[in-house]
Amino acid sequence: MTDTAVAGAAAPDGEPSPLLELLAGFIIELREAGLPVSLTENLDAMEAVQHIPIEDRSTFKYALAATLVKNHGHWKAFETVFEVYFSMRGSQYSIDPESSEFDFDFDDDDQQGQGQGQGQGQGQGGGQGMSPEELAEMLYKALQSGDRSMMQAIARQAVRRFAGMEPGRPVGGTYYLYRTLRNLDLDGVMERLNSESKLENPEQSSFDERLQNDEYKARVSELKKEIEAEIRRMLVADRGVEAMAKTLRKPLPEDVDFMHATREEMASLRKAIYPLTRKLAARLARKRKFGRRGPLDFRRTVRTSLSYGGVPADPKFRHPKPHKPEIYVIADISGSVAAFARFTLHLVYAISNQFTKVRSFVFIDGLDEVTSYFDNVDDITEAIHRVNTEADVVWVDGHSDYGHAFTVFWEKFGKDVGPKSTVLILGDARNNYHASQSWIIKEIQDKARQVHWLNPEPRSYWDTGDSIVGEYVEYCDAVHEVRNLRQLENFVEKLV
Repeated sequence: MTDTAVAGAAAPDGEPSPLLELLAGFIIELREAGLPVSLTENLDAMEAVQHIPIEDRSTFKYALAATLVKNHGHWKAFETVFEVYFSMRGSQYSIDPESSEFDFDFDDDDQQGQGQGQGQGQGQGGGQGMSPEELAEMLYKALQSGDRSMMQAIARQAVRRFAGMEPGRPVGGTYYLYRTLRNLDLDGVMERLNSESKLENPEQSSFDERLQNDEYKARVSELKKEIEAEIRRMLVADRGVEAMAKTLRKPLPEDVDFMHATREEMASLRKAIYPLTRKLAARLARKRKFGRRGPLDFRRTVRTSLSYGGVPADPKFRHPKPHKPEIYVIADISGSVAAFARFTLHLVYAISNQFTKVRSFVFIDGLDEVTSYFDNVDDITEAIHRVNTEADVVWVDGHSDYGHAFTVFWEKFGKDVGPKSTVLILGDARNNYHASQSWIIKEIQDKARQVHWLNPEPRSYWDTGDSIVGEYVEYCDAVHEVRNLRQLENFVEKLV
């Protein structure tokens, strides 16, 4: 930040400057979005922005990110909040089309003259008086040349013309984006770009054609981002920073609900599971090595106290050998709970060295052991795919039947459960009104060390409709709500 900017960080009368107030609101919103921003990191961010030019928006953004973001999975949430709180301001972003002017500022003199000449006729700056055909031609030239300034100007003009934004209208940005892109016909522009490229270079190889096509796709993607940013700026100007931040707030990958995740969120979950398993494995290994302390060793304490004149100044403790549980996982892989079972199996096997043995069983209305699918497998994802495609889990009609699945488990594998076994049952206990056979869970609890039930539904949904989790609760050591990766991580850490 320059000396002038630093001076502007604090008001002369001692009142907080607008920048500091904006930063404070920004930090609060990050915490509301789920990012773990500590007081120390907040102070680090305040210190960092004193050493950068605040007019350099990109540098300002990455300085804040370096001090506030600790997890790559949190970057998108940070970026969204930043773009809202530090969006460009000014009357030109008002939704009222009469309140601002447009000025195409191109590097190329000919393009600049063309744009200004077409716009000056109506006194609205370059671009306001362009016909749809002229705007389409300008769009084509911008994508052909990759001119970023042209794309920004076209994005602004396209949103003004096609989005149909009205002050105070309670409509999300996705709707405005759809209307704008529909009118621009980017698919048609892409076809024209590729056909023109082939005409100009008839001897171009297929590889070069693919590279050129990828380049055009990247430019179209960049244009879409510019349009999104323009819509966001106008909504911020209309609704205010706090309201827009709340509207755009999305859960972090570790807080995404397994049962209601979109395709994009599922992809982010898959990316988040790998660093989570590494972090959790290291934490559990450290916990086993240093975190266990047994009861007071009275004899050793008294013996050591002799060197202190009989004062027990240095208590000694017994350090028992850490217990590694033997895990039995019985997972429902039907319907919406399948994703929950998939991530739980992935996590359990990724840290399997923390357990003496892991055996896995999956069911719908039939039950099958899938332990062998994970033997000597480098990629756990491949084993999970085999579970979903090869396991014999359908007995009659493929609808969940916990009672029958538990009966099969008890008859075939019940004898293997012993006092060293910890049994994890994964499912929502929605049994399609079949018999619960809860007595089997009681028998398993009598033989096993512990029985835990992990339910991916909110507690308020338990025992509603065909959910019979209440019939199993009294025979389990604990029943846990595990709706996301954060809760799953907390459970596994306490288990080991």
